[in-house]
Amino acid sequence: MSNEEKVAAAKQALGKAVDALLELKREKPKVFYGGFAGIALVLLIMMMSGGGDTSTSSPATGPAVKNLEIGKRYVLKNPNSYDPTAGVRLVITPGSMPAYDDTEKADRSGCNNLPQGTAVTVKGFYDAYGKKNSFVNVQIEDGECKGRSMWTLAINVQ
Repeated sequence: MSNEEKVAAAKQALGKAVDALLELKREKPKVFYGGFAGIALVLLIMMMSGGGDTSTSSPATGPAVKNLEIGKRYVLKNPNSYDPTAGVRLVITPGSMPAYDDTEKADRSGCNNLPQGTAVTVKGFYDAYGKKNSFVNVQIEDGECKGRSMWTLAINVQ
């Protein structure tokens, strides 16, 4: 069978299918349009069903919160900065992490902003934002703030 004969046979089959659909539309319009609605519904369900097995998805990136223990010693680390001189924010009350402008240096004095690597001991935890142990009460073990207890986000204690 040559290519021309194959093309002619395909055109003839397509013509018969179109004729059958047009005849169905004329004689039974509810069945004709119902078929299209059914096909559209199946396609919609397939598109909305989404993924499936999540084991092949990439793991969440970013720093992980350690399982901290009361009484153990850790160091402060700013997981949101690649700058080794970036400080770690500490506050007096858990849950009161105020936003601050990076251009202002006045609020970085004293014990509110300690350098990374400062040794701390975990004293307690505070649940916030629907997460257990979101804030950590730490006692500062180094520097001019040694002995003070402050609060920081658990992600800042490594």
